[in-house]
Amino acid sequence: MNFIDTHCHIHDTQFFPDGREDAYQRAIDADVAMLCVGTSEADSREAVRFVADRDNAWAIVGVHPHDSKDGWQDIGKLLAEKPQKVVGIGEIGLDYFYDNSPRDTQVKALEQQLQWAMDYGLPVSFHVREAYEDFWSIFDNFTGVRGVLHSFTDTAATLESALRRGLYIGINGISTFTKDAAQQEMFRHIPLQKMLLETDAPFLTPKPFRGKVNEPAFVKQVAEFHAYERNVSLTEVADTTTANARDLFARS
Repeated sequence: MNFIDTHCHIHDTQFFPDGREDAYQRAIDADVAMLCVGTSEADSREAVRFVADRDNAWAIVGVHPHDSKDGWQDIGKLLAEKPQKVVGIGEIGLDYFYDNSPRDTQVKALEQQLQWAMDYGLPVSFHVREAYEDFWSIFDNFTGVRGVLHSFTDTAATLESALRRGLYIGINGISTFTKDAAQQEMFRHIPLQKMLLETDAPFLTPKPFRGKVNEPAFVKQVAEFHAYERNVSLTEVADTTTANARDLFARS
Protein backbone atom coordinates (compact mmCIF):
# COMPACT_ATOMS: atom_id res chain seq x y z
CA MET A 1 0.00 0.00 0.00
CA ASN A 2 1.28 3.47 -0.81
CA PHE A 3 0.04 7.04 -0.74
CA ILE A 4 0.90 10.32 -2.45
CA ASP A 5 0.66 13.56 -0.50
CA THR A 6 -0.12 15.82 -3.45
CA HIS A 7 0.39 19.09 -1.59
CA CYS A 8 2.88 19.83 1.17
CA HIS A 9 5.45 22.47 2.08
CA ILE A 10 7.99 20.24 3.79
CA HIS A 11 10.81 21.90 1.83
CA ASP A 12 10.19 25.28 3.48
CA THR A 13 12.77 25.99 6.19
CA GLN A 14 10.46 28.64 7.68
CA PHE A 15 8.10 25.85 8.72
CA PHE A 16 10.62 23.02 9.14
CA PRO A 17 13.80 24.84 10.26
CA ASP A 18 15.38 21.80 11.87
CA GLY A 19 13.19 18.82 11.14
CA ARG A 20 12.39 18.64 7.46
CA GLU A 21 14.72 15.68 6.89
CA ASP A 22 13.11 13.80 9.78
CA ALA A 23 9.63 14.56 8.43
CA TYR A 24 10.70 13.41 4.98
CA GLN A 25 12.06 10.14 6.37
CA ARG A 26 8.90 9.49 8.40
CA ALA A 27 6.91 9.89 5.19
CA ILE A 28 9.14 7.45 3.32
CA ASP A 29 8.88 4.96 6.18
CA ALA A 30 5.07 5.29 5.96
CA ASP A 31 5.11 4.62 2.18
CA VAL A 32 4.11 8.20 1.41
CA ALA A 33 5.50 10.00 -1.64
CA MET A 34 5.13 13.77 -1.74
CA LEU A 35 4.77 16.79 -3.97
CA CYS A 36 6.44 19.89 -2.54
CA VAL A 37 4.54 22.99 -3.61
CA GLY A 38 6.02 26.45 -4.01
CA THR A 39 4.27 29.64 -2.96
CA SER A 40 6.72 32.30 -4.19
CA GLU A 41 9.61 32.63 -6.61
CA ALA A 42 12.23 31.85 -3.95
CA ASP A 43 10.15 29.14 -2.31
CA SER A 44 9.63 27.41 -5.65
CA ARG A 45 13.37 27.27 -6.24
CA GLU A 46 13.81 25.82 -2.76
CA ALA A 47 11.23 23.14 -3.56
CA VAL A 48 13.20 22.21 -6.68
CA ARG A 49 16.44 22.01 -4.66
CA PHE A 50 14.83 19.93 -1.92
CA VAL A 51 13.42 17.23 -4.21
CA ALA A 52 16.41 17.04 -6.56
CA ASP A 53 18.26 14.25 -4.73
CA ARG A 54 15.40 12.71 -2.75
CA ASP A 55 13.42 9.66 -3.82
CA ASN A 56 9.63 9.83 -4.03
CA ALA A 57 9.56 13.62 -3.92
CA TRP A 58 8.69 16.04 -6.73
CA ALA A 59 8.15 19.78 -7.01
CA ILE A 60 5.32 22.03 -8.11
CA VAL A 61 6.38 25.62 -8.78
CA GLY A 62 4.43 28.85 -8.82
CA VAL A 63 3.40 31.99 -6.98
CA HIS A 64 0.52 31.94 -4.50
CA PRO A 65 -2.05 34.73 -4.90
CA HIS A 66 -0.96 36.12 -1.52
CA ASP A 67 2.57 36.57 -2.88
CA SER A 68 1.73 37.80 -6.36
CA LYS A 69 2.36 41.41 -5.31
CA ASP A 70 6.06 40.49 -5.07
CA GLY A 71 6.30 39.22 -8.66
CA TRP A 72 6.06 35.96 -10.56
CA GLN A 73 8.28 36.33 -13.64
CA ASP A 74 11.06 34.21 -12.15
CA ILE A 75 8.76 31.19 -12.40
CA GLY A 76 9.00 31.53 -16.18
CA LYS A 77 12.79 31.56 -15.93
CA LEU A 78 12.74 28.51 -13.66
CA LEU A 79 10.50 26.58 -16.04
CA ALA A 80 12.77 27.49 -18.95
CA GLU A 81 15.59 25.71 -17.13
CA LYS A 82 13.46 22.51 -17.35
CA PRO A 83 14.28 21.06 -13.93
CA GLN A 84 13.68 17.32 -14.14
CA LYS A 85 11.47 16.85 -11.07
CA VAL A 86 8.97 19.65 -11.65
CA VAL A 87 5.57 18.02 -12.26
CA GLY A 88 3.19 20.96 -12.07
CA ILE A 89 2.54 24.66 -11.56
CA GLY A 90 1.11 25.95 -8.28
CA GLU A 91 -0.14 26.86 -6.00
CA ILE A 92 -1.71 29.58 -8.07
CA GLY A 93 -5.14 31.17 -8.12
CA LEU A 94 -7.21 33.88 -6.49
CA ASP A 95 -7.81 34.65 -2.82
CA TYR A 96 -10.37 37.36 -2.15
CA PHE A 97 -10.83 36.34 1.48
CA TYR A 98 -7.58 37.94 2.64
CA ASP A 99 -6.73 40.17 -0.35
CA ASN A 100 -3.04 40.07 0.62
CA SER A 101 -2.28 41.12 -2.96
CA PRO A 102 -4.40 43.48 -5.08
CA ARG A 103 -7.03 41.59 -7.03
CA ASP A 104 -5.89 42.85 -10.41
CA THR A 105 -2.37 41.66 -9.60
CA GLN A 106 -3.68 38.23 -8.59
CA VAL A 107 -5.54 38.00 -11.88
CA LYS A 108 -2.46 38.90 -13.94
CA ALA A 109 -0.32 36.38 -12.06
CA LEU A 110 -2.92 33.66 -12.54
CA GLU A 111 -3.29 34.32 -16.26
CA GLN A 112 0.46 34.31 -16.88
CA GLN A 113 1.01 31.12 -14.91
CA LEU A 114 -1.87 29.40 -16.67
CA GLN A 115 -0.23 30.31 -19.96
CA TRP A 116 2.99 28.71 -18.76
CA ALA A 117 1.01 25.61 -17.77
CA MET A 118 -0.21 25.39 -21.35
CA ASP A 119 3.20 26.18 -22.84
CA TYR A 120 4.93 23.43 -20.84
CA GLY A 121 2.07 20.94 -20.71
CA LEU A 122 1.97 20.94 -16.91
CA PRO A 123 -1.03 20.39 -14.62
CA VAL A 124 -1.95 23.02 -12.04
CA SER A 125 -2.55 23.07 -8.30
CA PHE A 126 -5.12 25.82 -7.67
CA HIS A 127 -5.72 27.91 -4.56
CA VAL A 128 -9.15 29.58 -4.77
CA ARG A 129 -10.95 31.25 -1.89
CA GLU A 130 -14.06 33.43 -2.10
CA ALA A 131 -13.24 34.08 -5.77
CA TYR A 132 -14.85 31.40 -7.91
CA GLU A 133 -16.86 33.76 -10.13
CA ASP A 134 -13.68 35.45 -11.38
CA PHE A 135 -11.71 32.21 -11.30
CA TRP A 136 -14.05 30.29 -13.61
CA SER A 137 -14.15 33.13 -16.13
CA ILE A 138 -10.34 33.04 -16.31
CA PHE A 139 -9.98 29.25 -16.19
CA ASP A 140 -12.41 28.79 -19.05
CA ASN A 141 -10.22 30.94 -21.30
CA PHE A 142 -7.44 28.32 -21.14
CA THR A 143 -8.76 25.27 -22.95
CA GLY A 144 -7.12 22.01 -21.96
CA VAL A 145 -5.65 22.98 -18.60
CA ARG A 146 -5.78 20.06 -16.15
CA GLY A 147 -5.52 20.47 -12.43
CA VAL A 148 -6.70 20.10 -8.86
CA LEU A 149 -8.56 22.44 -6.54
CA HIS A 150 -6.23 22.30 -3.56
CA SER A 151 -7.70 22.22 -0.03
CA PHE A 152 -11.24 22.27 -1.35
CA THR A 153 -13.91 23.34 1.18
CA ASP A 154 -16.43 25.18 -0.99
CA THR A 155 -20.05 24.39 -1.79
CA ALA A 156 -21.61 21.38 -3.47
CA ALA A 157 -22.50 23.63 -6.41
CA THR A 158 -18.86 24.67 -6.83
CA LEU A 159 -17.84 21.01 -6.58
CA GLU A 160 -20.17 20.20 -9.47
CA SER A 161 -18.72 23.07 -11.51
CA ALA A 162 -15.23 21.70 -10.89
CA LEU A 163 -16.15 18.14 -11.81
CA ARG A 164 -17.82 19.29 -15.03
CA ARG A 165 -14.50 20.88 -15.96
CA GLY A 166 -12.61 17.66 -15.25
CA LEU A 167 -10.74 18.96 -12.21
CA TYR A 168 -9.54 16.81 -9.36
CA ILE A 169 -10.42 17.74 -5.78
CA GLY A 170 -7.71 17.97 -3.11
CA ILE A 171 -8.80 16.72 0.32
CA ASN A 172 -6.79 17.23 3.51
CA GLY A 173 -7.14 17.33 7.27
CA ILE A 174 -9.99 19.84 7.20
CA SER A 175 -12.27 17.03 6.08
CA THR A 176 -11.49 15.10 9.29
CA PHE A 177 -12.33 17.88 11.73
CA THR A 178 -14.80 20.30 10.15
CA LYS A 179 -18.02 20.78 12.10
CA ASP A 180 -19.77 22.42 9.14
CA ALA A 181 -22.59 20.04 8.15
CA ALA A 182 -22.69 21.33 4.57
CA GLN A 183 -18.96 20.72 4.19
CA GLN A 184 -19.28 17.24 5.67
CA GLU A 185 -22.02 16.41 3.18
CA MET A 186 -20.02 17.88 0.30
CA PHE A 187 -16.96 15.81 1.19
CA ARG A 188 -19.05 12.63 1.14
CA HIS A 189 -20.13 13.37 -2.43
CA ILE A 190 -16.68 13.81 -3.96
CA PRO A 191 -16.20 10.85 -6.31
CA LEU A 192 -13.26 8.76 -5.20
CA GLN A 193 -12.14 8.68 -8.85
CA LYS A 194 -11.65 12.48 -8.69
CA MET A 195 -10.11 12.73 -5.22
CA LEU A 196 -6.50 13.54 -4.39
CA LEU A 197 -5.08 13.22 -0.89
CA GLU A 198 -2.95 16.01 0.56
CA THR A 199 -1.78 17.39 3.88
CA ASP A 200 -0.82 21.03 3.20
CA ALA A 201 1.85 20.36 5.84
CA PRO A 202 2.67 22.05 8.14
CA PHE A 203 -0.92 23.30 8.22
CA LEU A 204 -4.33 21.64 8.76
CA THR A 205 -3.22 18.66 10.81
CA PRO A 206 -5.85 15.89 10.67
CA LYS A 207 -7.45 14.12 13.59
CA PRO A 208 -6.18 12.52 15.76
CA PHE A 209 -3.00 14.63 15.61
CA ARG A 210 -4.59 18.06 16.07
CA GLY A 211 -2.16 20.36 17.91
CA LYS A 212 0.90 18.85 16.22
CA VAL A 213 2.76 20.19 13.19
CA ASN A 214 1.35 18.48 10.13
CA GLU A 215 3.60 16.38 7.92
CA PRO A 216 3.25 14.14 4.85
CA ALA A 217 3.09 10.91 6.85
CA PHE A 218 -0.26 12.07 8.25
CA VAL A 219 -1.90 11.77 4.82
CA LYS A 220 -2.72 8.22 5.84
CA GLN A 221 -5.10 9.56 8.51
CA VAL A 222 -6.97 11.52 5.82
CA ALA A 223 -7.26 8.33 3.79
CA GLU A 224 -8.45 6.31 6.79
CA PHE A 225 -11.14 8.89 7.54
CA HIS A 226 -12.57 8.75 4.03
CA ALA A 227 -12.37 4.97 3.87
CA TYR A 228 -14.50 4.84 7.02
CA GLU A 229 -16.94 7.50 5.78
CA ARG A 230 -17.46 5.66 2.48
CA ASN A 231 -17.44 2.16 3.94
CA VAL A 232 -14.63 1.04 1.64
CA SER A 233 -11.23 -0.41 2.38
CA LEU A 234 -8.19 1.72 3.06
CA THR A 235 -6.50 -0.13 0.20
CA GLU A 236 -9.19 1.06 -2.22
CA VAL A 237 -8.75 4.68 -1.13
CA ALA A 238 -4.96 4.42 -1.30
CA ASP A 239 -4.89 2.71 -4.70
CA THR A 240 -7.48 4.97 -6.31
CA THR A 241 -6.08 8.27 -5.07
CA THR A 242 -2.54 7.22 -5.94
CA ALA A 243 -3.68 6.33 -9.46
CA ASN A 244 -5.43 9.70 -9.66
CA ALA A 245 -2.27 11.53 -8.63
CA ARG A 246 -0.19 9.66 -11.17
CA ASP A 247 -2.75 10.42 -13.86
CA LEU A 248 -2.64 14.16 -13.14
CA PHE A 249 1.04 14.53 -12.28
CA ALA A 250 2.33 12.09 -14.86
CA ARG A 251 5.96 12.08 -13.70
CA SER A 252 5.13 11.24 -10.05
